[in-house]
Amino acid sequence: MKGAAAILIAFLVAIATVNFVAEPASAVTCAAVNKALAPCLSYLTGGGAPSSECCNGVRTLKSMAPTTTDRQTACQCAKDAASRNPNLREEAAAALPSECGVQTNIPISRNTDCSSIS
Repeated sequence: MKGAAAILIAFLVAIATVNFVAEPASAVTCAAVNKALAPCLSYLTGGGAPSSECCNGVRTLKSMAPTTTDRQTACQCAKDAASRNPNLREEAAAALPSECGVQTNIPISRNTDCSSIS
């Protein structure tokens, strides 16, 4: 239990201390993406079902990225956050939108080519 708490704290500290600059034309920031997805951390690393707060965050993520540039920026932010968390379960990340009943083309993965998002 201490290990999981330490991982969560380290992940949240990393989110809070890393500054990302979004493209000027984009309204999406990595801070906003990280905030939206933060409630999903326990699902993404531990399993079970995503919480209602997590699914609300996925819906928020979708609504903040209406343009291609926004989706590409959100994708890169999610990719960067996923890359910083070695305990992230790729299959859970890939399933997150569908688990929440949200149709979005913003993948959460370490391996996505975000420039291909339309």
